[in-house]
Amino acid sequence: MENTILQKPGRLLSLDVMRGLIMIFLAGESCEVYSSLRHLHEGGLFTTIMDQFEHYPWHGLRLWDLIQPAFMTMAGTGMYISYHNKLQKGITWGQNFPHVLWRCLELFILGTAVQCFYAGHLVWELWNVLTQLSFTTLIAYLIISRSYTFQIIISILLLILTDVLYRTILMPGFNQPFVEFYNFGAYMDTVFGEHINRDGWVTINFIPTAAHTIWGCLAGKLLVSDKTPVQKTKYLALFGVICLAIGFGLDWTNITPIIKRIATSSFTFASEGWVLCLLAALYWLIDLKKINKYAWVAAVVGMNSIFIYYFFNTVGYQWFNGAVGIFVKGFGGMIGITPKVLAVLSSLVTWYLEWRLCYWLAKRKIFIKL
Repeated sequence: MENTILQKPGRLLSLDVMRGLIMIFLAGESCEVYSSLRHLHEGGLFTTIMDQFEHYPWHGLRLWDLIQPAFMTMAGTGMYISYHNKLQKGITWGQNFPHVLWRCLELFILGTAVQCFYAGHLVWELWNVLTQLSFTTLIAYLIISRSYTFQIIISILLLILTDVLYRTILMPGFNQPFVEFYNFGAYMDTVFGEHINRDGWVTINFIPTAAHTIWGCLAGKLLVSDKTPVQKTKYLALFGVICLAIGFGLDWTNITPIIKRIATSSFTFASEGWVLCLLAALYWLIDLKKINKYAWVAAVVGMNSIFIYYFFNTVGYQWFNGAVGIFVKGFGGMIGITPKVLAVLSSLVTWYLEWRLCYWLAKRKIFIKL
């Protein structure tokens, strides 16, 4: 089983592994792995480590802040590889465009529906990653056939546009560009008829984060090019380092602060830098050096990434987590295991079973796509 996954033709295993790692991390949050571990032991180095699995409150950057940029970058990479493969079959950009439009509509519907499931009633909230991805995918596809230079220029213009909007459109009550709840993004949510998000997320994040999907397309274009694997690794790493330098440079010089919740230009660059460096490392290890003995553990999740994301945000959140908890906590309580430990065990068992579902699907070559 594991070897057949690794030998699946026409796929870059490193991409499936990276997608899988993203989804495994997200599933861990949904299963309450990190929150239960935090309650198990609070204080000291352990709490500092667990802080990395939460978004930075406002100005700063943590590991968890890289999940959405990685998600959107991998979506762009996968889209370009799919686009390239269709071109090889004679399917043109225009012929493929209706399919992309339909996929964007599906992402939009699924993303808005997830927010309704969480709220328990109908809501109009466009902050979900799938909803945001529906916009960034369309933007990226519109220029997917253009040169590297053209796409990089467009992505940078989107970031500049965002900065200009925040700095120059100062409405009453929303005239502090980089202050939570009092910025242009929050103002636009009131225009769209949404309430201001209590965690500071804003709908217009899709404008700067479109850069992630565009850069993902460029990474895909590089990976299917005729360049040698070593050259591909170097280019990915180089662009990653450049993005890190720009992002942290903007922050350290007090030009633009790194704020994930409104996707500032400095955040977009800095987060993409880490994502591309990770992609370069995984590509070098897995596809170039063939150090992939256990890559299947993440790959089985990456091959059904959208499915498992929706599963743990709907069925998992609404029912599965609690159903597993009934048995783990019930039997564990009978033998005297403390509630805090039971919470950790229940979350870990749920996490494993969701991974096992992906394994079961991959074993039967069932891949659910939009």
